[in-house]
Amino acid sequence: MSHAPARTLPLVDLSHVNAVVEQDVLADLAEIVATGAFTNGPHVARFEEAFAAYVGAGECVGVASGLDALRLGLIAAGVGPGDEVVVPALTFVATFEAVSQAGATPVVADVGESDYQLDPAAAAAAAGPRTRFLLPVHLYGQMADMRALAGVARAAGIGMLEDACQAHGAERDGVRPGALSAAAAYSFYPTKNLGAMGDAGALLTGDPALAGRVRTLRQHGERKGHRSERIGYTARLDTVQAAVLLRKLPHLDGWNRERAAAAALYTEALAGVGDVRTLPVPAGSRPVWHLYPVRTFRAEGLRAHLADRGIATGRHYPEPPHLSAAYASLGHRPGAFPLAERLSAELVSLPLYPGIGEEGVGRVCDAISEFFDDAV
Repeated sequence: MSHAPARTLPLVDLSHVNAVVEQDVLADLAEIVATGAFTNGPHVARFEEAFAAYVGAGECVGVASGLDALRLGLIAAGVGPGDEVVVPALTFVATFEAVSQAGATPVVADVGESDYQLDPAAAAAAAGPRTRFLLPVHLYGQMADMRALAGVARAAGIGMLEDACQAHGAERDGVRPGALSAAAAYSFYPTKNLGAMGDAGALLTGDPALAGRVRTLRQHGERKGHRSERIGYTARLDTVQAAVLLRKLPHLDGWNRERAAAAALYTEALAGVGDVRTLPVPAGSRPVWHLYPVRTFRAEGLRAHLADRGIATGRHYPEPPHLSAAYASLGHRPGAFPLAERLSAELVSLPLYPGIGEEGVGRVCDAISEFFDDAV
């Protein structure tokens, strides 16, 4: 029988975070309209300085998206045709796209059961004579094991660039993204922990020379106006989005605490419910819970049950990039990376966002328990 709850519970609700900054953002927008500083306005430099200080990086280069940050970071680091970059099998396709758009080839490695992130042993086995970089992804807001991966990179004589697009404020073993690598790429897509009101991204690095190359690449290869020193792109951080991010950044740690509190409620309430397994969190890891995925053999049945009760869910990600039509040329068949493929089939993302509260989490957990109770 279909249920009709009074209120739909979304996967993500931005109303809480946007309401906090709405009036300030509108005032900033009026200022930008008055000055006409729509590109490279002062808000961009101010946000770059503020976010670099927040992350603890020497340089922040604002760009138009997380994909731009990944792509331009690889290009600026010298990655190009003939090179290979090791990527995890479980990720959003943008990780693969960045490698391809830099002219290199993504070489896929499986993830590990301990954290669902790039497995250091698999990464070491995948690295070959043409490998230039490892590209770990901090998926779901939890960092990969960067200390172990840094050891892999050192042993292979290669670099690392991190996909931190879901990891704003995350830490593991006392380090944040970028501390043990050449750079870390961030996305500020509206649903991220620190989200703009449109597309935006940034590359964080301690290497001033790398940052300088990315700054030229983001604007037609220009170091000075109308003097291009390399082939570049239009990949600037929009001034309006920088203004939004500046207003939201002071609230990020508080919002992350709200996410962590909701995640803790989920983890406690779902312990022992059906075949549900929650995200494993290794000792020393401090995730920021961009998403809250649970693992079940009945993923689609659970989603249908929750949808029938007005609860939205997501799949992150139902198709591993190595099995997509876009990457058929890599030649991988089902079964090539078993854990990533099982996770793609079994993971369901539950509603999680600042403002969901105990009531929202409780409603989801009650519905999940009902689903498995009915199956007994």
